[in-house]
Amino acid sequence: MAKSKVLLVLIAIVAFSASQLKAQKTFMKYGEDSITCITHTSLYREFYKQKNIEDALPHWRWVFNNCPLVSQNVYIDGAKIISAKVNEAKDFSTRNAYVDTLMMVFENRIRYFGNSPTSRTGMVLGRQAIELENYRPTDTTRIYQCLRKSVESEGINSDALIVSRYFVNVNNQVINGRFPADSIAEVYDRLSNLVDQKLENVKDDTAQAGKWLTVKMMLESQFEPYATCDEIEKIYTRKFKQSPDDITLLKKITRLLDRKDCTDQDLFFQATANLHKAMPTGQSAYLMGKLSMIKGDARKAESYFVEAIPSLDDVLKAKTCYYLAKINYDQKSFNEARSYALKSLAINPADGKCYILIGNLYAASASSCGGSDEIASRAAYWAAVDKFIKARNVDPSIADEANKAIATYSSYFPTRERLFFNEIKEGSGYIVGCWIGETTIVRASH
Repeated sequence: MAKSKVLLVLIAIVAFSASQLKAQKTFMKYGEDSITCITHTSLYREFYKQKNIEDALPHWRWVFNNCPLVSQNVYIDGAKIISAKVNEAKDFSTRNAYVDTLMMVFENRIRYFGNSPTSRTGMVLGRQAIELENYRPTDTTRIYQCLRKSVESEGINSDALIVSRYFVNVNNQVINGRFPADSIAEVYDRLSNLVDQKLENVKDDTAQAGKWLTVKMMLESQFEPYATCDEIEKIYTRKFKQSPDDITLLKKITRLLDRKDCTDQDLFFQATANLHKAMPTGQSAYLMGKLSMIKGDARKAESYFVEAIPSLDDVLKAKTCYYLAKINYDQKSFNEARSYALKSLAINPADGKCYILIGNLYAASASSCGGSDEIASRAAYWAAVDKFIKARNVDPSIADEANKAIATYSSYFPTRERLFFNEIKEGSGYIVGCWIGETTIVRASH
């Protein structure tokens, strides 16, 4: 529609409106000059409908400044108009000024219509946070404040996107050192409760349930790296008491506590026992095995672990094989212990603990494997140190333990004199006998 036609239509609208306004108390809604307010409102709306932002802007600005109560559309449309200007801006100063204006649009929407169901304070704050994050992502503190206030205000009515962005923002604040690490646990506790309530409310709505389940998984994944045993127990003990037979919850509790090596927590014992009772699986059998180990019942632990192995994923299968290796080591079933350690390494070659265990197996076998032959009885230490070196090389996290073992057992190597007497050269190959059966390198003690 041409501008001339727009003006003719609006003249008719204004003429009609003027006659109506004379009989109404309209000052609060239309300001001091109600007719002019309606004129500019109608003009900006008509241009806006035509996607003519340039011609809509001056009329919209007049309405924004002079009759802020005329309609919520002033702020809904205004956010889109100003966002378009932000995107068009060619220089930083102009763009920044329009971003400031955009924030003011949201603030005035809250100021004048914050009690309206369609312009609720929390809802508008959430939208403001998203736009601020889009256009001024470095303003993390203000974004955080908007997101926090939005979720606090909206509660169970919060939008899934806002809840997600809120937790991501807190996580980033912790990563950048602006918030202490324990902020994650505090916010996670509140948000996870909100999400659990939301999931219960929308369980019959497949689309909504899927959306909120995604939020739930995101919260858990970002919380886990910061979770301490005490924080996990504090947060999940309450949930456990509320739903002690909830299989999904029991799986989450046991998985999280196990991954964080919090298996000595009372919550772990209770959740594991309930899970295995409610739904025996490979994973629950694995967890019962860990419980039995902690309680000192090696025989029962071994039984649970053997039961668990066939149905476990690779991560848990490797752990289970390692635990079985330890149990057999303690029972002096050395060959069986090594077999389980090697199975674990086949899945996770970078697990230095398995090499440490095999090295200890070899060292413990030295005297029994060599008999009265001094060289043969000490050869197992060469094989043991080989494993300690390998452990240090593949897994730097256990380097200190490996170095101590290397220092300890290297002192048991034969002396150079004894090697010379037996016509064995340093650096030559040597096959260690007995059950070990490995080729190693001859070395002398220093």
